[in-house]
Order: sequence, then C-alpha cells, then structure tokens
Amino acid sequence: MADTDELDPFASADAFGEDRASSAASERVLNQDEIDNLLGFDLGDDDGSERTGIRAIINSALVSYERLPMLEIVFDRLVRLMTTSLRNFTSDNVEVSLDNISSIRFGDYLNSIPLPAILAVFRAEELDNYGLLTVDSNLIYSIVDVLLGGRRGTAALRIEGRPYTTIERVLVQRMVEVILADAQAAFEPLTPVHFNLDRLETNPRFAAIARPANAAILVKLRIDMEDRGGRVELLLPYATLEPIRKMLLQQFMGEKFGRDNIWEGHLATELWTTDTEVRAVLDEQSAPLSTVLNLKVGDTFMLNATPDSDVSIRCGPIPVTTGKMGRKGQHIAVRVEAPISIEAATSLTKGRR
Repeated sequence: MADTDELDPFASADAFGEDRASSAASERVLNQDEIDNLLGFDLGDDDGSERTGIRAIINSALVSYERLPMLEIVFDRLVRLMTTSLRNFTSDNVEVSLDNISSIRFGDYLNSIPLPAILAVFRAEELDNYGLLTVDSNLIYSIVDVLLGGRRGTAALRIEGRPYTTIERVLVQRMVEVILADAQAAFEPLTPVHFNLDRLETNPRFAAIARPANAAILVKLRIDMEDRGGRVELLLPYATLEPIRKMLLQQFMGEKFGRDNIWEGHLATELWTTDTEVRAVLDEQSAPLSTVLNLKVGDTFMLNATPDSDVSIRCGPIPVTTGKMGRKGQHIAVRVEAPISIEAATSLTKGRR
C-alpha cells in the first residue's frame, strides 16, 4: 500500500502556499529615500549642481562648463580682479572666492533665487545678448553698511518685508558696475567685450533674458568682508557664449586648432615651384564634326586673326591675360600686354580645389 503523505492533495497545496509566502517575504519594498535617489530628486539640494538617476538623464542635454576649459580660466581671473577692485571700492579687507561653476536651465535658476535680492540685467555688446547678475540680500545690506560707515564687528542688520530704498539700489548699482568692469577685463585677453548695465530688477519674472528651457552657465562667487559678506551669482545663457565657443574650447590661451606653421611654409614653397601649363590661343573656331573628320594633309585652315590681333593667354580653360605675338631669336614669343586678372586667378584656384 502506498504512503498516505504522497497521495494527500492537501499536503501539496500547503507546500505551494508556503513557497508563495516565502517568495513574497523575499521581495523588498523601496522606501521613500531610495525612490528619491533612483529618480534623482533631493529636496535638500537647492543649487541643483549634482544630479543623479533619471533626473540626470533628463538634464543630460545641459551644457557642461567642463567642455569649455577657457571659461574657468576667465572666471579665475575675474576673482583676482574683483578682490582688488572691491577692496578699493569699499576701503575694506575683501576676499572673493569662486564657489563653483555649473550648468542649469534658466527657468530652474529663476525659481531657485532666494528673495529678496537684486537682479542686474546687463548686455554683452559684442556678443549681442544679455546676462544676469544676482546680488543676495546679505551682500546688499553688508555693502550698504560698509559704504555708509557702519561699525566693524557687527553683523549687517537685515530687515524683511520691505522693498529696497533708492540709496540701497544706487549703492548696489555702483558695486554691480565695478563687477561688470572686472568681467570685461577678465574676458579681454580672450575677446573684447563690453558689459553694459541695462536695468536693476527685484522680481525674477522681470529679469527673463532667455527661455526657461534654455541652458546657461551659473557662476557662484562668495564675497567676504571680515564678519560680513554675501554671494554674487553670474549667469550667462549659452546663446551669449555661442559666438566665442571656439575660443572657450581652447585648453590654453592662444591655442591654434589644427594649424601647423611648418606645414603652411612647406605648402607655400611647393606652390611657388609648381609647374603650370600656359597656352597662347590665337583664335578659336567652331566647325562641324564631319568637316574635322574630312581634313587631310595639306588642307589649309583659315584663322580669323591678323598679326596685330591679341593673343589670349590661358591656364586650362580660364583666360588669365592677353598679349601680342612676336619673335625673339629663333622662338615665337608672346608679350604680355594686360595685367593678370585677379578674378581669373581666384576662379582658377577654386577650380583646382
């Protein structure tokens, strides 16, 4: 007789249920932190400089400043210039440091600006576009306190819930003009550009200089005046930097892309010593093919030219100049009567490329 355990259908059902329970227990549910890390959303990340997960894939179309090596050199020069100029401007010990350079969408930056703040819209004349300079409230009150003779060792008083006064706006405008002059000097070795202040805004909606989805380069500068200070943020849309993109791609100042002076000299030498076939054409006529095929030795072919007719000097099919036919010793010669045509030489060069 067979074993009753092997024939019991309920025993197999219980075993199957235990397998399903064990497999369900082995599946782990992701918590909220793991989901945020997977998607790349971090509520504590305000600047958006570090992106991971799916959000990094979405923002992969942003321009990275690391692809523009010369841009970092320009802003390092800007930090040095600002340190000197702001010391002269405030008559105080000023330290300027470069926090970071990052890529961001213009709309995301406008939404991340901590208010209250003053936004300076400036125009890059040679680049035919605009840029944005943001001064946070801490730096505004610190500059006002320093320029109006505030005592050292005390933190700047910050008053919330009121607009900036005319005096505060004028003092900040003077500081912005100093920073723009330094930025102009920082770009000078690379390309001449003039940054002209267009207007000051306190509402980010009125400082829209690009579309929200457009990419931009964000430079964060920290200005410290002993126990006071704040932050200045310089934003340049990628459209502003596009005319000088090739210069920003340089690894060092004055780099030449794919240009070899030795090769250029060798090419010029070979061109000057190249043999070129030149033909002197006295006359041209059109005749039927049957007439040409019927020509025999001794036939006379009449030319529509006289001894005084001009001879066309050609290089290939292109006429270069004209001359007169004559004789020099035992050779038939042609004397050039007209200057060489520049247009003909140019078209000849283009035709040979």
